Amino acid sequence: MAIEACRRGRWNEGLPRLARLIEEGGRSGTLPALAYSYLGYGIALRQKKVREGLQLCQHAVKLEFYQAESFLNLARTLQLAGQRRDAVRAVRAGLRLDRDNPQLLELQDKIGMRRRPVFSFLARSNPLNFLLGKLRHAVRPTRGGDPPG
Repeated sequence: MAIEACRRGRWNEGLPRLARLIEEGGRSGTLPALAYSYLGYGIALRQKKVREGLQLCQHAVKLEFYQAESFLNLARTLQLAGQRRDAVRAVRAGLRLDRDNPQLLELQDKIGMRRRPVFSFLARSNPLNFLLGKLRHAVRPTRGGDPPG
């Protein structure tokens, strides 16, 4: 219930519950990593304790590296920390696990991740890559075809 409250943006309700759960059950190691992930993002967002939030989110990703939602919270927290490049990496990692995750796709659009150059052997700034990239963007929808890159 605490995680669900946080998912719905009810941080005042969810954060204290998560903190209690982790304090009580964290010692036994039975809590899902998602609890650490939401607590981390929540304290970074609401209490402005970004460093502590990052540590909790990173801990969650280490515990359950297969949980796309933990990568979402890590990316959000990295964004709060001003670490855009690392946030992009976290979004990519989450999308490798769940390529249709609507929240990760939304964050990807918000961050403005670049696609791979049309010709990877040429510089991104090469006029041919630039022109063909513009053409590709005009022809295809943002979420179609190309993998993030």
